[in-house]
Amino acid sequence: MEFDIWKHFFSDKILDCIVKNTNDHIRLARANYTRERDAKETDILEVQALLGLLYLAGVLKSSRLNVEELRNSNGTGVEIFRLTTSQSRFRFLLQHLRFDDMTTREVRKKLDKLAPIREIFDNFVTNCKTAYTPFEYVTIDEKLEAFRGRCAFKQYIPNKPNKYGIKIFALVDAKTFYTSNLEVYAGKQPDGPFAVNNSPNAAVQRLCQPIKGTGRNVTLDNWFTSIDLLDTLYKNFNLTLLGTIRKNKKELPIEFSRPFKRPALTSMFGFRENATLVSYMSKKNKNVLLVSSMHHDDCIDRNTNKPDMIMDYNATKGGVDSVDKLCAAYDCARNTRRWPMVVFYSLLNIAGINSLIIYSMNNNIDSIKRREFSKRLSFHLIESHMRRRAMQGIPRTMAARICEILGTETPQSATSILADHRGRYTYCDRRKNRPTRINDD
Repeated sequence: MEFDIWKHFFSDKILDCIVKNTNDHIRLARANYTRERDAKETDILEVQALLGLLYLAGVLKSSRLNVEELRNSNGTGVEIFRLTTSQSRFRFLLQHLRFDDMTTREVRKKLDKLAPIREIFDNFVTNCKTAYTPFEYVTIDEKLEAFRGRCAFKQYIPNKPNKYGIKIFALVDAKTFYTSNLEVYAGKQPDGPFAVNNSPNAAVQRLCQPIKGTGRNVTLDNWFTSIDLLDTLYKNFNLTLLGTIRKNKKELPIEFSRPFKRPALTSMFGFRENATLVSYMSKKNKNVLLVSSMHHDDCIDRNTNKPDMIMDYNATKGGVDSVDKLCAAYDCARNTRRWPMVVFYSLLNIAGINSLIIYSMNNNIDSIKRREFSKRLSFHLIESHMRRRAMQGIPRTMAARICEILGTETPQSATSILADHRGRYTYCDRRKNRPTRINDD
C-alpha cells in the first residue's frame, strides 16, 4: 500500500526516464573502467532499491554518513545495505544517476537553466497536483535546499538555517502539510518558453493555478504580499489573501505604517470594499501589519487580545516551514556537488511526506509514525531487487540471510551452492587443493 501510493508520485514514467538516462551515461563512461562488470547498466528494480536505501538512511539519520560505515559488518553498520548492494555499486549508481539526455542538454540549456532535471520535475509536480485536493487554507512560501556548489541560480538567504542553496517556491496545504505545487527559482531564463516573470506577484499567480476559482484562502509572508496581488487573486482567481505586509508599501495610510505613540496590545483597523487592514502593536514600538480579503470585521480574540486576522494568520502561516521541518527530520539527501541531485533529493523527501499524508487519509488514521511508514516504504522499494540478488550467486550466507528476511525458501542457486558446489574443505590448508562435495556446515 505504501509503495503503491509512492509510485503515484514517482511513476514508472519518471523511473523509466531515470533508468534510460543513467544507462546512457554509464555507456559513455564505460571506457574509464577496466572491467565490464564494473560499469554494468541498471534497471528499474535496482533504481528503486537505491531510492529505498536513501530513504532508509534518512530514517536512521545516516544520510550524510560514509558508505563504508553504513555497510560495516562488525555490528555497527546497517545489514540491509550489505544485502541489497555492494559498496562500489552504490557509489557507482549515485555517481552516474542522470535525469535527462546528455547529448541534447547543451541545446536545451540555451532555453532552460533547469534542463538537467526539467522533465522529471514537471512530471512530479503534475503527479502532486492530481493526487490530492487541498483544504480551505493553503500557504505559499520558499524552501531553500542547502547547496554550496556551482549553480547559476544559487541563492543566499541569511534568515534560513542553510544560508546558501537552491530556492524552491511551494504551495502547501496549511492543515495536512501536503505539497501541491512547486517551482524552482532559476533566475532570469533565456528568451523562450521557460522565460517567466520572477516577481512575487507573478510567482504566486503561477503557483495558484491548480486552485484557481475554488474560493480558498492563500496565506503569505510580507515578501509576497501586496495590494495589487490581493486584488488580482480576488477578482481573477476567486481566492482570498491573508498576509503580513511591509510598512513601505505606498498604498498604506501613514497612520498604519507609522503609528505614533500607540500603546502596546492595541489594534487599528482600516476597511475598503474587498480588504481589511490591521495594525497591531504587539509591544512598544513593534507594529505588525496584516491585510486580508477574507476578513471584513474588527473582531478581537478575548483570550489573547489579538485581532482574529492575526490568529488566523498564525494558524495557517507555517505550512511550508512545517514541510521543511519534516524534510529535515528524515532527510534522505547525501553530499553532492551536482545541483540536479539537490533538487532530486528534495523531490524524494516531498514524495515521502505526501505519500504518508495520502496513506493516513485513505486509511482514516489520525496519527501514524512517519518513521515506521518510511521504513516500510524503503523495504518495499528494496524487496524485489533483494529477491533477485539472492538468485545471482552471491555468498551463500548472504543469500540465506536475504531469504530469511524476505520469509522465502532458499533459492535453487543458493541451494546448489550449499549442497552441490565443489569447494575446498574448510579444515584443509589452502595449499592442498582437495575439492570436496561435503557440506562444511
